[in-house]
Amino acid sequence: MGGGEVVSEKLAARALGKRFDAGGRTVEALADVSFDVAAGEFVAIVGASGCGKSTLLRIIAGLESATTGEVLVDGRGVVGPDRDRAMVFQDYSLYPWLTVLDNIRFSLNLRVNRSAKSGGAPGVAVPSIAGSGVAGQGGEERALLLLELMGLEKVRNAHPHQLSGGMRQRVAIARALLAKPQLLLMDEPFGALDAQTREVMHDLILHILALEQRTILFVTHDVEEAVYLADRVIVLAPGPGHVDSIWRITLPPALERTQDLKLSPQFLAIESDILGRIRATSGLQSDLEALRRLTAREMIL
Repeated sequence: MGGGEVVSEKLAARALGKRFDAGGRTVEALADVSFDVAAGEFVAIVGASGCGKSTLLRIIAGLESATTGEVLVDGRGVVGPDRDRAMVFQDYSLYPWLTVLDNIRFSLNLRVNRSAKSGGAPGVAVPSIAGSGVAGQGGEERALLLLELMGLEKVRNAHPHQLSGGMRQRVAIARALLAKPQLLLMDEPFGALDAQTREVMHDLILHILALEQRTILFVTHDVEEAVYLADRVIVLAPGPGHVDSIWRITLPPALERTQDLKLSPQFLAIESDILGRIRATSGLQSDLEALRRLTAREMIL
């Protein structure tokens, strides 16, 4: 299990709790969730179904409010969505009437329209993948650079229904990166993809992480995916959702990770240990034991 203090924190969750009403009763989804994420770090969140992974991510994104506690980004409290955070959902959330390129640069067009309505003049950003701030011609050039980086040049004028699931998710990621968010939130973005496409997306996101140097908080139900991508893995336990353990992943840096790494003894040991914690906290082991007793009794009868 991971140890040591995180320095240069970009994100801090402090004693987060979330309660909501459901059918006349109060459900406690999260309780006393605390952790830090360092600038430039990739942290994955895993756990059994119902432990509050997606709820936690939505609170950090500012899409939901916490009942107790607070979220800090660069030391400032999160009170709603902001341009310093971008979120990628599992269902792509693309605009079907826009082309690939227009989907990527949608936020740029929206910002230009808002600036025009307010009487302001958009600034000009350096057209660099690793730069900061995006507007005007620099933003257009960045959209084209992201199109190239994602391998989408040949389908730039296609519409979402003409794309594969992997291509649609690349468009969604490029759109999220266009505004150069300091914090990228990803909610099971590859869960609906086939195994081969997921592997391609894994290597792509590791490349982007090294190039863009963004901070990423990544929710997934796939422990292998979490171990392959992350610097640290947080295991949430249910009843209500809380931090069970935090694991530091002692594998090579992002650009040195290859698919063959998943077969190494070190990788398999880390994956097995984290899976063991999830099973121990989810009640799955007791369910399996009950099934074994039932099977043994049926055989006797």
